[in-house]
Amino acid sequence: MVNDDKVRILQYDRIYKNFIDTKFIPEGKDEYYLRNEQTAFPKEKWRHLRADEIERLVNNKNVATNWDDILVTDEFDPSMVKRNSFFGLVRIGRIKREILEYHDLRIPVGITDSSIVSCDIGNDVAIHNVHYLANYIINDRCILFNVNEISTTDHSKFGNGILKEGEDEDVRVWLEVMNEAGGRKILPFDGMITADAYLWAKYVDDKQLQQRLFDITQNSFDSRRGYYGTIGESTVIKNSWILKDAKIGPYTYIKGASKLKNITINSSEEEPSQIGEGVILVNGSVGYGCRIFYSAVATRFVIGDKCNLKYGARIINSILGDNSTISCCEVLNNLIFPAHEQHHNNSFLISACIMGQSNMAAGATLGSNHNSRATDGEIVASRGFWPGLCSSIKHSSRFASFTLLSKGDYPCEMNISLPFSLVNNNVSKDQLEIMPAYWWMYNMYAIARNTSKYHKRDTRKRRIQNIEFETLAPDTIEEIIAACKMLEVWTAKAYLRSKNEDIDKYEYHELRTLGRDLMTKPEIVNKLEILGENIEKSSRKVVILKAYKAYHAYHDMIIIYAMDAITKYMVNENIFDNDSIYKEFNGLRRKVWINLGGQMMTQEDVDQLRDDINKGVLNSWEEIHNRYNEIWQRYPKDKIKHACLSLYFVLQNKEITKEMFKEPLLKSVNIQNYVCEEVYQSRKKDYDNKIRSCTFRNEEEKIAVVGNIDDNSFVKQIRKETEEYNTRINKIISMIN
Repeated sequence: MVNDDKVRILQYDRIYKNFIDTKFIPEGKDEYYLRNEQTAFPKEKWRHLRADEIERLVNNKNVATNWDDILVTDEFDPSMVKRNSFFGLVRIGRIKREILEYHDLRIPVGITDSSIVSCDIGNDVAIHNVHYLANYIINDRCILFNVNEISTTDHSKFGNGILKEGEDEDVRVWLEVMNEAGGRKILPFDGMITADAYLWAKYVDDKQLQQRLFDITQNSFDSRRGYYGTIGESTVIKNSWILKDAKIGPYTYIKGASKLKNITINSSEEEPSQIGEGVILVNGSVGYGCRIFYSAVATRFVIGDKCNLKYGARIINSILGDNSTISCCEVLNNLIFPAHEQHHNNSFLISACIMGQSNMAAGATLGSNHNSRATDGEIVASRGFWPGLCSSIKHSSRFASFTLLSKGDYPCEMNISLPFSLVNNNVSKDQLEIMPAYWWMYNMYAIARNTSKYHKRDTRKRRIQNIEFETLAPDTIEEIIAACKMLEVWTAKAYLRSKNEDIDKYEYHELRTLGRDLMTKPEIVNKLEILGENIEKSSRKVVILKAYKAYHAYHDMIIIYAMDAITKYMVNENIFDNDSIYKEFNGLRRKVWINLGGQMMTQEDVDQLRDDINKGVLNSWEEIHNRYNEIWQRYPKDKIKHACLSLYFVLQNKEITKEMFKEPLLKSVNIQNYVCEEVYQSRKKDYDNKIRSCTFRNEEEKIAVVGNIDDNSFVKQIRKETEEYNTRINKIISMIN
């Protein structure tokens, strides 16, 4: 084996010869055969230099190992090529006396003060002061200005976790997501979405699936050596240091980057990507329309579409879903679903699966393993996770959807199974406190705005990863239903303890029946100390706050989810007979739902997907993505089914008559009106807060800064939606009558 850690002396022509080791070149081919397949320029357009052109090039202080290896087109102006060194086969497209402009940069077409080794250069390209440019195909209208090195090796993989011919397995790039010890490692590849990553990393016990996904990934890319790096049309690269084994998409803007190695940067005219000052990207891929600036560092990574990485952020061994922003923080060994926000300094996330629509506050530390434990702990947080300022969480912990952690150091592992909860570590009482349905009861503005906010922020042109942004969806509703059952049991136990009765003699269904009855008696429930079970790995109390109010809030959430979905379906399908709806779904049971990278699927669909991959029905990532889309196409109908079955749970009856159907219809109107009013009131608190007003000279200054509550755009939106909902329900009720 050649020792690459020493400087060696070679023959002069080796600077451009033997790019591919001869043993990897097929019989009858030369080392340029893959380059010729890659290039967009027709061979018939190239010609050799004329004698006068060579003379002018020499007079302009250009040198070449062999002028016969320099090919040009008929629109070649040698006066625009000065002080360069050319090595090997270099093909140059149209060069005319023209200027390229990008933002405030204006630079002439041509090649000056550069060393170029075996490259294809497109039409109207400006290459100036590029110290070393080797084995690249540069497309039309590109600007390369003040760059130290742009080069490609014969074994370039452009960030994909594959091997090239003759390579040892130990050089393969893996991503160790969700688990620091590598127990869930997967292969990165260009085009990977969070659904792919979760499918691969979660079902590690399915050994056949693991092998199939490994093989599919390896076989999705050509293992032959000798592919050139590419720079897409209208790309600008300026004032940067090293680009090595980098595949750069069209319309990319790179300025001041430190190091881009073994990567793919996806970009297009509609969704251009930008890489800025001090950035280091090694071993990974960047999605379309990304912005990566200000000394951000990423190694062993996949970054989805429309993501931002900035202000010194570090992302290592991690996957970042679409529409996410990471800045000023450290992210290690994570799988993060779409729409994650982590903006602040000194926040830290390690060995976690964060299922999107999440926000990490300043100082939040999730998963520190410096507690004499092994490095194989994990954190799983469902959608809407929000750890508060300076909160600290240990492995291994799990959090239901839309969990809010108050500021504090949480000393023990937790399993928070109550969605929409506020969790507080009460140090003075040495107890963990959980208020279920907190968001619904006390911050409706935030929870109602959530759906609208993420829909508006989703500006992706190509939506490969399907994403459920609705706050109330099958995943959250199933968590709510499970939480209602837990509250029934825990309330029953609290009541029995207060009566000094033996809890152990009661069966589970008996406890639920008793708890359900107690939840009609607030005067009893509100006096009970209700304790959660199997929530914290400790011997201290876990106290459930406002259980009665939360239980009924949960029921309201189920009703508004169900009635909104069902009534939309009724109006769209022109069905005003609820009997026909329930007849269609008769005998069906609610299913387990999986959040697969942001897309909701039933467990049944996921199992079928896995089975079809294992059996060879699906043989490529494209086919797997097509299956995701098929499931997504029928998802609206699946949600209607789930809505109906969720309503059964609330009404405790699977035979719902017209009269019985009216009850949730009418109640849903009251709930929607409640939502509208609470949105207004929860936002109004900020306007009415006297302390918050103390920084303003007068009311006029305050309004000029924060606006008027009645002019708030979301308040207006929710009022309009409420009016439309009430009109829809009234129409359906009149038709039923």
